[in-house]
Amino acid sequence: MSESRRWLLALDTATNTVVVAAGDPAGRVLGHEIFEGRYRHSQELLPAVARLVERLDLRLGDLAGIVAGTGPGAFTGLRVGLATAKTLAHELAVPVAGIPTSDALLADEPPGSILWLPSGPRDRVAITPGAPPAIVREGEAPPWADAAGRPGGGVATDVAIDLDSRAAPDALERGRRALERLPKSLMRLGAARLAAGDTDDPERLVPRYASPPRGMPVEQTDGGVAWSRDPR
Repeated sequence: MSESRRWLLALDTATNTVVVAAGDPAGRVLGHEIFEGRYRHSQELLPAVARLVERLDLRLGDLAGIVAGTGPGAFTGLRVGLATAKTLAHELAVPVAGIPTSDALLADEPPGSILWLPSGPRDRVAITPGAPPAIVREGEAPPWADAAGRPGGGVATDVAIDLDSRAAPDALERGRRALERLPKSLMRLGAARLAAGDTDDPERLVPRYASPPRGMPVEQTDGGVAWSRDPR
């Protein structure tokens, strides 16, 4: 039988890369699994959690909290990831903290960097700290960018995720590195919230989508998106 030790579980399904990580209450990653979702999140997510628990010799009874990436991201993947996190939190009676995936991906980037995500075949979502997410056509700048395409006249860089043939090579490389760091940054941000008692009500924890669910109209407001939360 494994020795009792408190630990945290972090899940993120916002991008094509699924992240499952275990960490200690201080936010240090103990181990993780990263794999391509391949539209099989519902079949592969819980088995990945089980593999990680077994590999690290952890016990679900020692789970102290759950960190859930909330997007923006794809509709199906986010719903599966959030539903899994909320169900585990409810069944195991542990707190949950939602962390925007965009915050975790940009956590170690220069101030003012822009995260680019796909939003349909020709649109992209642009995200930078301190400004609302904006949907733009390829080749266009976000409404909050200056004439050079930078937020607030800054000199930061582009970070592209899941845009293999639709972004510059240097932006794609920064996106690849950001995904590699995602287990650590997600765990660090989530552990800090949990340690401070800043938790979410699972019933109110909802995803933010990078493109609107089918049938939901797109409405841009002040450069942002009005369909970022589940309809009620």
